[in-house]
Amino acid sequence: MNYLQWDNKVESSSFISSQPPVEKRPLVLAVDDNPDNLELLTQILDLFGCECVGAVDGYAAISAAVDRSPDLIVLDICLPDIDGMEVVKRVQQNPEIRHIPIVAVTALAKPEDRARILEAGCVEYLSKPFNIKDLETVIRQHLDSPLVLVEF
Repeated sequence: MNYLQWDNKVESSSFISSQPPVEKRPLVLAVDDNPDNLELLTQILDLFGCECVGAVDGYAAISAAVDRSPDLIVLDICLPDIDGMEVVKRVQQNPEIRHIPIVAVTALAKPEDRARILEAGCVEYLSKPFNIKDLETVIRQHLDSPLVLVEF
């Protein structure tokens, strides 16, 4: 077989598929300093149909947000370097990423904590341990794509 001829045929042919086009999965940045919590959160987000990138501290979260421009950030507030409130502040100060909604998922559960977190700029607040259905509802509200929850 003449490989030059074969290559030309491959390059000039078009791919026709009966499959519907694959839609882009929404990208969610999950931030938690506890590796077990981060793993659980990323697995849940994957079940929701999201692509997920994780970060274990505030600086890594900001870097990932700038590099990847996620559709949503799910943020723990108690982080080892800069806390989640500072992450929210820095995201809001950056014109390239200030549009990204941030959902706080935190162990801070007092009413005054909730008010402070929402006033800082988070669009939603869930306290740990969170209910998976509540997380799904919050994420669905802030992403433009439909999510499918796998029943547990």
